[in-house]
Amino acid sequence: MDEKQERSLRRKAIRLLVRGVSRREILRRIPRGYSWLHKWQRRFARFGWAGLKSQSRQPHRLATRYPARTRRLVVQARVRLHHRRVGLLGPQAIQDELRHAQLLRRVPAVSTIQRILHEQGLLTAPRPPTPEYFPRPTATAQYVLHAMDWTARYLAGGMKVFAFHTIDLHTRAMHQTISTDKTGATVRQHVLQVWQTLGLPDGLQMDNDAAFCGGYKAPRVFGDFVRLCLYLGLEPIFLPVHEPKRNGVVERLNGLWSQAFWKRRRFRSVPHVERASPEFTAWYAQHSQPSTLNGRVPPPARWRRLTAADLRALPAALPLTAGRLHFIRRVEPQGLIRVLNEPWQTDPRLAGQYVWATVVTHRHRLAIYHHRSERDPVRVVKVFRYEIHEPIVPLLPRFKRPYRRRKMSTMC
Repeated sequence: MDEKQERSLRRKAIRLLVRGVSRREILRRIPRGYSWLHKWQRRFARFGWAGLKSQSRQPHRLATRYPARTRRLVVQARVRLHHRRVGLLGPQAIQDELRHAQLLRRVPAVSTIQRILHEQGLLTAPRPPTPEYFPRPTATAQYVLHAMDWTARYLAGGMKVFAFHTIDLHTRAMHQTISTDKTGATVRQHVLQVWQTLGLPDGLQMDNDAAFCGGYKAPRVFGDFVRLCLYLGLEPIFLPVHEPKRNGVVERLNGLWSQAFWKRRRFRSVPHVERASPEFTAWYAQHSQPSTLNGRVPPPARWRRLTAADLRALPAALPLTAGRLHFIRRVEPQGLIRVLNEPWQTDPRLAGQYVWATVVTHRHRLAIYHHRSERDPVRVVKVFRYEIHEPIVPLLPRFKRPYRRRKMSTMC
C-alpha cells in the first residue's frame, strides 16, 4: 500500500479515537494491529496531524569514519609498499605495515583500508572476466540428446554404492540404475536399460571416465562402450576433462538424488537401495517440470527403443562401426588438445578457448572446429588423417535413423 493510502488510514484511526470509539472497534474497521494503532496515537499526541506522515528511514548516525590522519597514513603506507622491490600491496599488507609502524592506536580493518584505497583511486575493482564461449551441444525435438553420469555414496559398513543416471536433455525423462561398481560391464548394463525405456538417442554426452572413453593407457583406443554406441548409431560426445559443470543437468540430478533420497533415510545394503530407488524415480517423474515443454506432456521417444531381439543380436566382440565421435576440449597453452590419449596441434592463438573435435571412423579423419560465439560462423581449424588399423563395418540398416541428423561437428 502506498504512502497516500497509509496516511488516510492513520487519519481515520485518529478521528475515531477522538470520537471515543474503542480500539477493538477501530481495528475491526481498519485491518491493522494494536501496535500500529499505539504507534500512531503516540505520534499524534506529540506532533499533531503532521506527525502522521511517514518519517525517513535513514539512520541518524553514520558509520564510523576514520579521521583524515588515519586515512593519510593508509595512503602513505600504500605508497611505501609500492616503492619496495619485494612485497605485497594489498589491504592486508597495508594493515601489517601500519601495525609495524605503531603510528596508530587503532589500526583500521582490512575492509576499511580497502574502502579508503577505493576512495583515493588506488584500488580499482577487478573487471569481471569475459564469459568464454562454450560450444554446448543442444537438445531439441529434432535431435535427441542424452546426458549420462554417476555418483557414489557409502553405506554404514563401508560398501560403496553407485547410482547411474541418464537423462533426456529435452524432455528431462530419467532412468536410474544402482550398482556396486562402475566397470564397463555395469555401464553397458545401465545404458541398455536406458535405451529400452527412453529410446535410442542421436547423441550421448558424458565425461571422460575410463569406463566411458576406454581408458588412458593406449593412444587411439576405442573402448567397448564407444563401440556399443557406434554399433547402435549413437554419437558419443565427450565433454572437457575435469569440468563437471559442463554436464550440469545430470550433475544437478545427482545432487537431487542425494538430497531427496539418500539423505532422507538410512540404508542397510545395496539391495535395500535398489528396492527403494523406484520411489525416487516415481517422485522425480511427478515433480520434474522441464521448461522446454512448457507444462506439456513429454512426447514419446522420437526414434525406436531397443528391443529384446536387438539385445540378443549384439555380438560378444563388438566391431568398430562407421560413425562419429565428438570431443569438446579446451586448448592448452601450447595450442594442443588431447583426443583418445593423443596430442593434436591446433592454433596456438586459441589457447584457453574451446574447440570441437570430431573423429569420423569410416573416413579415417579428425577435424577440429572453432566457434568464437553464437553469432560467428564455425570455422575449420585443422583436418588430420586419422588412421584406424582395424576394419570399419557399416552401420546396420535397422539402426540407421529415418531422418537426417544435424551436423554435430558444426554445433548447429
